[in-house]
Amino acid sequence: MRVELTENAASRVSAMLKQRGSGIGLRLGTRKSGCSGFEYVVDYADEVSDRDEVFECHGVKLVVDRGSLPYLNGTTVDYVKMNALNEGFEFNNPNVRNMCGCGESFSV
Repeated sequence: MRVELTENAASRVSAMLKQRGSGIGLRLGTRKSGCSGFEYVVDYADEVSDRDEVFECHGVKLVVDRGSLPYLNGTTVDYVKMNALNEGFEFNNPNVRNMCGCGESFSV
């Protein structure tokens, strides 16, 4: 199983961690929500538990809980600027079969 950050995403996470002053990487998971079933959960990773898998991407740790891993396997996380005012993480997840109309939740 594999989940990865692009170089842009890793650079952004590194900058965010530096500005925050603590943390070991980015935590990525899923939770049941929305009209399609699941949504992404993104947070700082401050520790790694025995329920986590850790991936190293461009010098940045990506921590994924094992319960979310089947839904995220093969996912690439990028950091993109959509326009002059909007930027954020974008998920290229090959497991997604459907997304809700607003793009906030997905089904596998």
